[in-house]
Amino acid sequence: MVERLNDETRVHHTDTDADLDLLFRADSTATDYMVFLMRVYGFESPLESSLAMTTTLDLMLNLRERSRAANLAKDLMALGLRANQVSELPQCLTIPNFRGAAEALGWMYVVERSTLAHSVILRHLMTRLPDQMERASSYLQSYAGVVGRRWREFGVTLDNVARHPVIADRIVASANEAFACQRRWLRNDQLDSTARAVG
Repeated sequence: MVERLNDETRVHHTDTDADLDLLFRADSTATDYMVFLMRVYGFESPLESSLAMTTTLDLMLNLRERSRAANLAKDLMALGLRANQVSELPQCLTIPNFRGAAEALGWMYVVERSTLAHSVILRHLMTRLPDQMERASSYLQSYAGVVGRRWREFGVTLDNVARHPVIADRIVASANEAFACQRRWLRNDQLDSTARAVG
């Protein structure tokens, strides 16, 4: 099922991965990193809430160990935001309440896939922004040492749920919907002014 998702959502991968270019520019700054964290927080925090409300999903996967919104908030505060500023950050309001595990897993694929790049991002930023990364990298390190195991567990869960073709199709459709929603959200410019004021 992971292979099918990789193949049938490939049209989104280039644009999604290009959103990380902000962090790999020669002149990337701590403010750029803060904007990145804000955008990710605004998407992953409401998504985690929807996943937590999905019936039976927590019986298939340990959602608590895959939750990263608290890490994002911690890093943002380490970079200078106050707790009330984090709580008032814009959040993506178009993430749905999921009708079942298949739909939820399609959306979850998008954020679980992103963890595969975290170690690369972390190593790069350690060379560019060592002081900031020393105190504000808990999100990028949240799967450190276990990313492969958690990705395999996620794949097994997908295979177990997608035993019927209709359910497999629903997972793929939901993943494509999630990529499109994430893409629209990450292009949100309203966070830049907040980050620039703090940075």
